Amino acid sequence: MNKKAILYGSSGGNTEMVAKQVQDLFNGEADIFNVLEVSLDEIVPYPYLIIGTSTTGVGDLQDDWEGFLPYFSKMDFTGKTVALFALGDSASYSTSFAESMKVVYDELVDKVRIVGQTPDEGYTYDDSMALVDGMFVGLPIDEDNEYDMTAERLERWVEKLKEEFV
Repeated sequence: MNKKAILYGSSGGNTEMVAKQVQDLFNGEADIFNVLEVSLDEIVPYPYLIIGTSTTGVGDLQDDWEGFLPYFSKMDFTGKTVALFALGDSASYSTSFAESMKVVYDELVDKVRIVGQTPDEGYTYDDSMALVDGMFVGLPIDEDNEYDMTAERLERWVEKLKEEFV
């Protein structure tokens, strides 16, 4: 078992694809789980959790996370560190870009150490509740409009996580 677990919920497949890219950037030293198919007992042993979700509609949490988050947020997070990423559409939903990660953040912020915050520089959007003190609470990814920037953003973010997961 690795020390890192990647948990994702994906409706159209993009979040799953990005989760697998994150796993690859950790050189396979992260286990990956679809929240539709995982139990809390499987997650408990991992000290480092990477949570990925897509944003549906106007800032809404992905359906699988809607069902899983109430149980997940009651887990004992003692000694755990969490990083978040979310997919969003910065053109069609420019006033609620990648806000699903803020939903998860709000559930966990008082329970666990959250790392991986990202500056909003280089993103094209109008507004997002996922910004706290000028930083995104995790890594936003836009596979609809800025797909050409995904690999670079993921590489920088994972390098940052490797330093913060200590």
